[in-house]
Amino acid sequence: MAEERVQKLIARAGLASRREAEDLIRSGEVTVNGEVAELGTKADAVRDHIKVRGKLLRPPEEKRYVLLNKPQGYVTTMSDPEERPTVVDLVGPLRERLFPVGRLDFNSEGLLLLTNDGELADRLTHPRYGCSKLYRVKVQGSPDEATLEKLRRGIRLEDGTKTRPCRIERVRRGRTADSSNAWLEVTLTEGKQQQIRRMFDLVGHRVMRLRRIAIGGLRDPKLPRGQWRDLSPDEVALLTTEPKKPVPRDPGGRGKSGKRGPGRGKAVSAGPKRKASSGGRSKGRDSKAKSRSPRAGSGKPAGRSAGTKGARKPRGRK
Repeated sequence: MAEERVQKLIARAGLASRREAEDLIRSGEVTVNGEVAELGTKADAVRDHIKVRGKLLRPPEEKRYVLLNKPQGYVTTMSDPEERPTVVDLVGPLRERLFPVGRLDFNSEGLLLLTNDGELADRLTHPRYGCSKLYRVKVQGSPDEATLEKLRRGIRLEDGTKTRPCRIERVRRGRTADSSNAWLEVTLTEGKQQQIRRMFDLVGHRVMRLRRIAIGGLRDPKLPRGQWRDLSPDEVALLTTEPKKPVPRDPGGRGKSGKRGPGRGKAVSAGPKRKASSGGRSKGRDSKAKSRSPRAGSGKPAGRSAGTKGARKPRGRK
């Protein structure tokens, strides 16, 4: 069997996502044949003895994908030092060792994927793949359009990092005693810790409720809160065939009119357009020069500056 990077083998075995496996390697918790592994270390899963935190890496399990509708009051982790309830408690004991993909904080709710497929977990969580997550958010007060535009374009958080451009749309305004608070839909392609809460705190609109309603193209509005189910083969295929394209750091944002401008990818069409126009009438200096000369067969003279004496009058004019 061919050698592969150790973090990839760990992810394939379902012990962690690839990014988490890299953290384990950096902290010296992975060994290959008794020697501490490094990020560039390669190994053969069959021939070599790979240990993670002292435990021998087992052959890969059959892949399993579970969708959970997480309620508030549970932490998204395998165990909690404060002994708070975890999402694993909701799923219960399973034959496979599943881990949660991405984050939903203690007070947030909504769709959460658990799996032992480390490669898919990396695909869904790493910003370079641009997998979108859609959230329905209730905020205190009603932010104006200028504030939402600021958040859409990316905002610098308190730790100095800047968020990627995102999509924010108004979806509902309360019509009862709570009418002063706005409902929004926020689409992210990254997952910084408590990102949405931190974004809206910075502009003075505290998040009152946050629920994830979609992961890529995956939705299930009928899944009861606190319940889970296995994904169908079609749903797994939907996640694994999400476009694997790097997301530009600053794609076309929204202007004051609210219309989205072109992203970087559209700039490539400028080349062919210039080439196509070179065979016709030039729009640069040549066009200005032609405007000062008479058109063929038009019977009109070249343009002249005001006050020029002795110039012919155009034919046909009275």
